[in-house]
Order: sequence, then C-alpha cells, then structure tokens
Amino acid sequence: MCGIVGYIGPRDAYPILIKGLKRLEYRGYDSAGIALLNEGLNVYKCRGKVADLEAFIHDKDISGTLGMAHTRWATHGEPNDVNAHPHFSQSENLAIIHNGIIENYQTLKEELINRGHQFSSDTDTEVLIQLVEDIIENENVELEEAIRIALNQVVGAYAIVIISKDDKDTLYVARKGSPLVVGIGENEFFLASDATPIVEYTKNVVYLDDEEIAIIRRNGDFKIKTIKNKEKTPYIQKLELNLSALEKGGFDHFMLKEIYEQPKSILDSIRGRLRPNGEVILGGILDYEQKIFNARRIIIIACGTSWHAGLVGEYLIEDIARIPVEVEYASEFRYRNPVITEDDVVIAISQSGETADTLAAIEMAKSKGATILGICNVVGSSIARATHAGVYTHAGPEIGVASTKAFTAQVTILILLALRIARKKGHITQSKYHQYFHEIELIPEKIEKTLMVNKFVKEIAEKYKGARNFLYLGRGYNFPVALEGALKLKEISYIHAEGYPAAEMKHGPIALIDEEMPVVFIAPNTGTYEKVVSNIEEVKARKGKIIAIVTEGDTAVRRLADYVIEIPETEEFLTPLLATIPLQLLSYHIGVMRGCNIDQPRNLAKSVTVE
Repeated sequence: MCGIVGYIGPRDAYPILIKGLKRLEYRGYDSAGIALLNEGLNVYKCRGKVADLEAFIHDKDISGTLGMAHTRWATHGEPNDVNAHPHFSQSENLAIIHNGIIENYQTLKEELINRGHQFSSDTDTEVLIQLVEDIIENENVELEEAIRIALNQVVGAYAIVIISKDDKDTLYVARKGSPLVVGIGENEFFLASDATPIVEYTKNVVYLDDEEIAIIRRNGDFKIKTIKNKEKTPYIQKLELNLSALEKGGFDHFMLKEIYEQPKSILDSIRGRLRPNGEVILGGILDYEQKIFNARRIIIIACGTSWHAGLVGEYLIEDIARIPVEVEYASEFRYRNPVITEDDVVIAISQSGETADTLAAIEMAKSKGATILGICNVVGSSIARATHAGVYTHAGPEIGVASTKAFTAQVTILILLALRIARKKGHITQSKYHQYFHEIELIPEKIEKTLMVNKFVKEIAEKYKGARNFLYLGRGYNFPVALEGALKLKEISYIHAEGYPAAEMKHGPIALIDEEMPVVFIAPNTGTYEKVVSNIEEVKARKGKIIAIVTEGDTAVRRLADYVIEIPETEEFLTPLLATIPLQLLSYHIGVMRGCNIDQPRNLAKSVTVE
C-alpha cells in the first residue's frame, strides 16, 4: 500500500526511481509521481500506472542525481492528478512523499488556513509539508528541526521523504508505523518502502525504527535521530533477497509463478527445522518455549489470508498440542477490550510483517503483559522487531497481491509449532510423532504432484468463468481452506464467493443453490468424510454444480460431483497444504479468462500499512 523510492548519489536518479516504482507496483496503487532536484525542483505526477507516468514525463526535464518517487493508494482524497504525490509546500520550495495517514490532519489544516496557507489537494500529506514550511517561517529554524517539530505534532502513521529546492545534497526521511528502508551503496543511498527496489544496487540496508528521522547527505554523511532529538547509531543489515526472485521467470504472472514455487517455499520453511535426529526445532522461539508450553491459551491475530492460516492453526494446536486457541481479526481485536493476561501467548501472523492493524494489536497485547510471537516472511519487518520472538516462513518474495505461497508457508510453520508443543508436553506418542514427522517431509513432493492437476483445473475454469457466485464448503481443517478459496476467487476474478463450514449450509446458504450455482467442496477422505458426502448429496438434489477436491482413488464423491480434482493422501492436519493448491489455480485461471489484472487486482494492496 503506497510505495516510496528515493535516491541520492552520482548516478542519474530518474532510471533508478522509475525502475523502483515498477518493483513496488505489487503493493497496489492508483496514481504515481516523481520529484527530481536539479537546477529547480521538478514534480511530475498523474493518475494511473507507472507506465502512464512514464508517458507523461517523456518530453520533460528528467535530469538530476537526487530524487524521490511514489505510488499512491488513495485514502484522503480521490485518485486524481492533483492528489497524487509528491506534494509541494505553498512556496514550492519543499516537496514530500508520504505513506500512511495523518489522523489529525483536519485540525492542523484549519489552523494553517487561519494563518494564510492555501491548499491545492484534498490529502493529509499536503498538510504535513505545509506545516513544516510554516514552522520554518514562524519559528526561524532549519528544515531538519522543522521536520522534527512537525512530527511531534502529528498523530498517525507515516513514512516520508522530504527534499528542498535550496538543498541539492540532502534527503530527509522519517517513519512511524509505515516501513522504510535505507540502502547504503558506494557514495550513494537508496530509499524504499521495502527492499525490492534496492537489492540490485546494494545488500547493505538500515531499517528505520518508529519515530526516527534519517538525514542523508551526498557526501556520505548518514545520521539518525529520534523525533525527540536523540542521536542513534545506524544498524546495518545484509539483505538475503536475490534479484531473480523478483522476476516472473517465464510465467505469465507472478501469482502463477508463486503457486508453482510452493514445493520449494515449504521445503525452505521446514529445512533445518526438521532435524535428522527426529526433533522439530524452531530456533527463533527457543528462549520462549517454556512460556509457550505453559500458556493458559494462545491467541492468534492476523488479517485476510493470514487469518485463514491462523484458523488452521487453531485446529492444529488444539487438536495436537491441546492448548486452547482463539483466532482474532487484528482489526477488531485492537478495538475491543479483550481479556489478556501474562499467561497468554499471542501469535501475530503477517506475510509482509507490516500490517498496520496487526502491529497495533501487538502493542495492545504487549501492554497487558502477554508474550508475543511473530510469524512473518520479511526479515527486518516491523512485526519481526515488535514481537518478543518469532519464526520466519522463508517463502521468498511474494509479489502477487493475492497471497498463495505465503499462506501455505504460514500453515507449515503452525504445523511445526503444534508438533513441537505436542511432543514436549507429552500429548503425542513417539510412534505417532515420527509418523507425522515423516509425512511433513513428504509434503513438498506431494504438492509437486498436486500441481499436475493444473490443465484439468483450467478446463473447469473455462466452464465456470461466467458464474456470478460461488460457494465453497469444507469441514474441520478444511473449513479455513474453503474460506481461503473463496477469498482468492473474489480477489482475482471479482466473482462473489463465500466460504462456509459444510454443515452450516442448511442454516441459510442452501437457499442460494440452483442449477446456476457452482459449489466447491473440499472433501478429502478424513474423519468427516461421510458427513461431507451427505452435504454433497443435498446440493446435488437441488441441481447445484459440484466441484470436489478429493483424495486419490475416491469413488463416493466421484459418483455425485460434476468435476473431481484429486490430491494425494496425507494426514488430516496436512490436507490444507494440498487442498488449497487446486483452489489457487482455479481462481487464477478464471481471473485470466475474465481479463482481470491478476497480480494487481483493483482496489487491493499487497501490504495494508494503514487502517
């Protein structure tokens, strides 16, 4: 959600900034803009894609070795040319780009209007740069100090870059609640919302912490201060990201590439954690294991697809490890008054590690004394730093907005966690433990086999690409898979879809079923198989069109369903890792056939870094 890129150094800034914006397109946006500092301060921006910005700029002055660029996902003010970033101050001596929300912008704006400021946009961002200029003019301070004073007055989240027409050698950067990373090269610096625009230039990065301001000068001077004016020592980290992971690699879309990467992403997530001696080791949480084993309950907080992974985790941990689990939408949890104690363990799940609601929920739970663990995919992300301990999924960069490999990697980590707890608490026999251990090792190979249904799934997609509604039904471990399948279809194809526990169909959704309604059943041969078969019979009796995910060799469902997609046999708690694959493929192919923007669905952002 919103993308920031910046550069200062000896090279021409424009090619670096434009390429960086393209790397960040996956975050979701509706307008784009760029500011370049040369003899003057040139700002170019427009509604639409980065390609539209390139077309708009083609005959403009793009010289300059200092600049910044932005992709905007509209919050305050509709998507248009005026509200696109960067924004000038009233004198046009300063320009800003901003990711986040200034919650008290309206109050600040009214004060500034009363002091004679005029505004050209509807954004909260313009209020911030006008405030900075007002402080310079009225308090007679330098720009660095004015930024610090302004940030002490604003309420909300921000990642900002500010440049001044009068200072061609400095970038001013700050963050609170929205991610910002500084890349350190040879006599040059790179800025971005995440590491994807930086990795081809340098592996050395600094992740800014909340309420930090970075002053970056062309001469190599790089300092960090807090907004309370306390100097900090930059902590330089090495990126593990590879440039090849950011390319499509011969696939038509990142989403399809990432679906096919799941055997590797799951293997990477279990590598080193399933030890040859038969132990499951999650090194990132070893220091907190006793707290986990003794937890009164576990609370899982997440949003979207990560919430669905959390639901699978609830089934896993309660079933195998015998600890009570609650799964909460982070966006609701943070505004309730939940009962949290020091005996609770909170697990926060997020692909990006930057989800604003999840971060806020973490801080609330921490304030009540709970132990906070994180499961995320991005090293150095805000959630990784805000939690007491955690586990990385090692799924690799996920560029497609619709999460695929991140979901199965998150579920994999939850499986390992449940198995570790169960073994240490004595809730599982040694023979059963080793049986499960071995079956987890086979999952990457079984996903490879599951991916072979792609051609058949494409045929099913051709049949139902014109449907207006879908219903997804599953029981037990596969109820969350039904929810996830429905979400993927909504995200990618814009077809309305709902996921339900199969038994709940009779409590309302059955009224929707007719010969026009495709119903997807997740029906592997597990403990609730006969019950699901009965639910399928009920849909069949009402002429619903049945697509079923079944275990290899199934006969009962095959007699009833219009289409049957087989997955390899596995342990019941592992079926979500296999059953979700055909549903991802189905949504992908239907989306392609409907002409949808697969990797950048309308109105969606990869990382929701604002409320």
